[in-house]
Amino acid sequence: MIHVHLSYPPAPDDLASLQGQLHPNVQLTIGDLPDPAQYEILVNGRPTPQELTASPNLHTVIIPWAGLPEVTAVRLRDFPHLKLHNLHHNAAIVAEGMLMLLLGVARLAVPADRALRQGDWRPRYERPFPSVLLAGKTAVILGYGAIGQRLAQLCRALGMIVHAIRRSQSAPITDNGVTVHPADSLPELLPQANALLICLPHTPETDGLLGAAELALLPPRAILVNAGRAAIVNEDALYEALVSGHLHGAGLDVWYNYPKDEAARANTFPAERPFHQLDNVLLSPHRTGHVAETEPLRLAALAELLNAAAQGQPLPNAIDLTRGY
Repeated sequence: MIHVHLSYPPAPDDLASLQGQLHPNVQLTIGDLPDPAQYEILVNGRPTPQELTASPNLHTVIIPWAGLPEVTAVRLRDFPHLKLHNLHHNAAIVAEGMLMLLLGVARLAVPADRALRQGDWRPRYERPFPSVLLAGKTAVILGYGAIGQRLAQLCRALGMIVHAIRRSQSAPITDNGVTVHPADSLPELLPQANALLICLPHTPETDGLLGAAELALLPPRAILVNAGRAAIVNEDALYEALVSGHLHGAGLDVWYNYPKDEAARANTFPAERPFHQLDNVLLSPHRTGHVAETEPLRLAALAELLNAAAQGQPLPNAIDLTRGY
């Protein structure tokens, strides 16, 4: 028997779905801390100190989404004996969202849609044609984890040449038609990147990874898509590269400003620089991971981890706090 505490109560239908997928040896408590607290696994992306100390049996924390919140990384450093895992349920979802951003920017779909809603057909007759072809071009994917691997195959299906960078790589290899490079290959890959696709986690090593000098290495009319974290790309440098026309455009799902509370959700611009005024930017409110199937896939992935624990099997998706992912 494995004792699991889920800090947040799911919706009734979601809870029933989760319980229906769990191994009989999983004993689940939900919501307020049980008394006495005997759980061995805690499911909470931002666990409180009380939750981390209440049960003497606790050995594993599961973040029920992809990524590692900074507050959790800091807090877990005081509990080095705890193992940390997350879920990769959103790999296909985010990869498809990034493909949507890439195609939308390549074809300047949003300004064309906006014009035609006003009866304006002039975008059809612009010369030279402003859209760009992706087939035969080179995509460079920063971050070759679950999302990056899915995205690589989508780009290959478009007929693109695909390179990727993975931090753990020590020498180039070929994986399913993708050339995977070590991190120090970035300067030599950027000049080839007609599309630069970012699905990296935000860590001290990736903070500000792409500044003015790096963006200048991209070929003219390159496209940048970011669904990792905004801080990986310098805000001012990105804005200037878009305004100058050096970049064909950008599809951005992660941002520099977020609403501070619910009341601010309807009136918070996503950056200090006015990206919202640029026609060559496709703005997405951090929602590439949100589709109708997201929650069922999340619960299925959570059940997979808990069932593995119940059967004494190794849990996938371990997070290394020293690396930040």
